[in-house]
Amino acid sequence: MPHIDITMFPGRDDETKKELALKVQKFISQELKIEEKVISVSVEDIAKEEWGKHMERFKDKNMFVHPGV
Repeated sequence: MPHIDITMFPGRDDETKKELALKVQKFISQELKIEEKVISVSVEDIAKEEWGKHMERFKDKNMFVHPGV
């Protein structure tokens, strides 16, 4: 059902990313009152110099929370 896509600058190991994904999965499960097994979470590293280009793909989406950078 829901898929959560996390993008961030490189620098974290796979274990840290997995722990983050599991915490996000659990939180979403509790908030939406759905089973964890129907929630997928991906974590992708995007180089700082590619960040602007990467974020362009979201320009037409409803981004409810974003940094004021």
